[in-house]
Amino acid sequence: MAESSTPMLGDGPSWLKDNVAAVTAVLTVVGYVAVIGTFEGLFPVYPNIGRNGVDLLGHAIAVVNLAATVCLIAGWRYVKQGKIDAHAKSMTAAFGLILLFLLLYLPKVGGGGEKRLVESVPDPIALGYFVMLAIHIILSAVAMPVVVYAFLLGISHTPAELRESLHPRIGRIAAASWILSLVLGVVTYLILNHVYSYEFTPV
Repeated sequence: MAESSTPMLGDGPSWLKDNVAAVTAVLTVVGYVAVIGTFEGLFPVYPNIGRNGVDLLGHAIAVVNLAATVCLIAGWRYVKQGKIDAHAKSMTAAFGLILLFLLLYLPKVGGGGEKRLVESVPDPIALGYFVMLAIHIILSAVAMPVVVYAFLLGISHTPAELRESLHPRIGRIAAASWILSLVLGVVTYLILNHVYSYEFTPV
């Protein structure tokens, strides 16, 4: 693997380098609270966007997820080729896109409503859709702390330090689970919005 004289995003502050696990735990809890609280209607701060707003944000989210998938795959290939700086930029872009996803997803859920496949969809298609959706949701929830941990390690340690850390192993798990979750998210989006039709229930 080729060497790089620069860290992934620079040699991070010592407080972060020494507390990656703790910061990961805090950010993960904040993320879970934001998503679950929004689903449960605990944060009445989102404007009502209606069906058109839900559709618009849904399309935007699909584009963001597709772009994040491309960045992750590129970052995975770059690190295998020893292109550490390119790997860092790709993974940073992917992480930024997942933050953008949250900024779009929360108002979609909190101020929009729920879309469901129409009952006339053939049973095998509906079953496949719900299985993919379930895997997508579970992977999204499980991957969050792993992704955050891998990213924080990356921005707080030099490449030499990362090779001796859990980053390579955790990074592979994070990238694989994240890519699968994103791909399934895009596939279920296409089934719900473009292949078949849906019923809309406003908040």
